[in-house]
Parts: sequence; structure tokens; C-alpha cells
Amino acid sequence: MAKHKAVKAATSRLSKAKLRSMTEEATVDAYGEDEQRVGFFTMLEDNLSLPFETTVLGIRVTAKAIDMTSADEIVVLCVRGKESQRIPILDLPLPSPRPQGWEWIEAYRRWLRP
Repeated sequence: MAKHKAVKAATSRLSKAKLRSMTEEATVDAYGEDEQRVGFFTMLEDNLSLPFETTVLGIRVTAKAIDMTSADEIVVLCVRGKESQRIPILDLPLPSPRPQGWEWIEAYRRWLRP
């Protein structure tokens, strides 16, 4: 229960103004949605602290890298042993405490789903 409250508190610290400011920073020189998405990818690549461990479908994995698919979807390469899978960054459960730079995932989420 305490973890849930801590995560909620961390998320609630991102005001709409902060998210708007982050979106402007990511998309400042971008023309069109494709370039804006690349702007977010760049901010995530520069700011999201990798690797970190998280749990996907009850299995502990290591989030090792971010990538962009040919369909322009931002994904996280998750690894467990010799197995790996790319998971859309918006679907990736974040651990508690959250990794440095997690705020960029929230800004990207808000940009996609205003």
C-alpha cells in the first residue's frame, strides 16, 4: 500500500504546466507528428536512466534500451536471460522507485493521449 501511495505521489508532482513545458521542449523544432515523436524519442534516449529492472506479466526483466520501430512506435528492449522482447514504452510497467527520467514517459503519454 505504501508503494502505491509513493508512486501516485510521484506522478501527481508533474503538473499540467510541467508536462506542457516538457512537450514544448521535445517538439520545439519539429514539423509534423513524425518529427515530434522523434523529439520525444531523443529526450527519452537522453534522459531515461537505463538499464533498470521491472516486472512484465509477473516476470522480472531488465529494460536495457529504447528503440523506435519502423511504425514509429517507441519501444523498450526488455531482456531476461537469453530472451528479449520489445515492449511499447507506454505499456511498460515502471518499478518503484521509478528510474531517473521517467517523467519523459509521462510527457510522451500526455502528448499522445491529451
